[in-house]
Amino acid sequence: MFGLETDIFLLLAFSLFAACAFEFVNGFHDTANAVATVIYTNSLKPNVAVVWSGFCNFLGVFFGGIAVAMGIINLLPVELLIDQNVYHSIAMVLALLFSAIVWNLGTWYFGLPSSSSHTLIGSILGVGLAFTFMPENTTGVGVNWTKAQEIGISLLASPLFGFSLAIVLMFILRRMLDKPLRNIVFSEPKKNQPPPTWIRAILIVTCTLVSFFHGSNDGQKGVGLVMLILIGITPAYFALDNSKDPLLMQGNLSRIESTLSRVDSTLLSAKQRVSLRQTREEIDHLQSQLSRPMADHMFQEGERLEARRSLLLINRNVKEIADSGNANLNDAEAAELKAQTDNEIGLRRFTDYAPDWVILMISLSLGLGTMVGWKRIVITIGEKIGKQHLTYAQGASAELVAASTIGVSSSLGLPVSTTHVLSSGIAGTMVANKGIKNLQAGTVRNILIAWILTLPVTMFLSATLYAFFRWVL
Repeated sequence: MFGLETDIFLLLAFSLFAACAFEFVNGFHDTANAVATVIYTNSLKPNVAVVWSGFCNFLGVFFGGIAVAMGIINLLPVELLIDQNVYHSIAMVLALLFSAIVWNLGTWYFGLPSSSSHTLIGSILGVGLAFTFMPENTTGVGVNWTKAQEIGISLLASPLFGFSLAIVLMFILRRMLDKPLRNIVFSEPKKNQPPPTWIRAILIVTCTLVSFFHGSNDGQKGVGLVMLILIGITPAYFALDNSKDPLLMQGNLSRIESTLSRVDSTLLSAKQRVSLRQTREEIDHLQSQLSRPMADHMFQEGERLEARRSLLLINRNVKEIADSGNANLNDAEAAELKAQTDNEIGLRRFTDYAPDWVILMISLSLGLGTMVGWKRIVITIGEKIGKQHLTYAQGASAELVAASTIGVSSSLGLPVSTTHVLSSGIAGTMVANKGIKNLQAGTVRNILIAWILTLPVTMFLSATLYAFFRWVL
């Protein structure tokens, strides 16, 4: 495959299998987020619910785009993503996979609704921090802290938003519905009896939305993980989107060069002046590559990683200069710079991509995983967060909050924790019913502990494994 040496091919095959395993575990770990409410309100039979949720997760990955996937990849610095030593890339990939899978399986075994998002992001941050101390890292930077801060705020704010919005929704329902209807909606489901048809339809729709948006958000993290594997181990084939003609870069590069010529470098900081000089050098290097003959409108195999490096550095530096406010550019010129580096018409369209077969592979892994192993976390979600049985209103409110939060986050390219958003939504509905005393303190405490520990534990585990695999390989 791809003309790889046997040991590299075996490591690539193992890494891809492990990435699918991570997404499979993610599926049955997070299934409860979508199906707990329809199961505990007797809206769907458990087997029907998980199969339907699995199918919707599959669709969510396939049609959800790749913005979140690229956000995951961009947590790491350019220097780590273009390491020429394939064994360093393998060490990175194995550290990510092992730490993420170990933590996910451990929390699933104990029935804790832990976040697969936190797990993967913690693993990536751990590798980045370990890379900070590696001899080839001349910049001293191992993590894209701007992107990490953006994702951190998203992960922190989303469960707080879910908790608050669920309380507001419950309040609105109590005020809007007349007494007979309110008595039905806020009653506990009767054992083995499905709810009224209209309530059942609402609950199934919200379950469908959570499943689809879970796929579009969490599934993309698996896509990003596979692209890290492919770019790291086989850069000659996956460093760039080979379906796009590299000559299309010339227009972007010319417009960037033209706009940068109007920058007054005396107004820039010392670091920004270095970025400006480096950008011009990388543009010249790319223009030189583009001027050479090409076969089938593609860079030569040995040139693709170099081209990716230049594109990523240009993108990073141009964004830094445009956002600095020191470049003596007007709003139109700053917007022009950013447009030439976006993923629609700009340079990022050559680096921010995922082949259809990758998306299909992750879709199947997540969808199949959703159909098994769901019972442990469903019990926690449905029975152990609050002291009362879920009512129809609580189930619909929590699911609607989760679906809307995850959907908006996916459209913005931000990863969120489906687990924490839905768990906090259910907790909010419990508090809205009978106050804070309606929560089971032990379960809430365990969820919070898992929430707090996930990032530091996975960071430490992946950093340690990265150093170990670097030493072994």
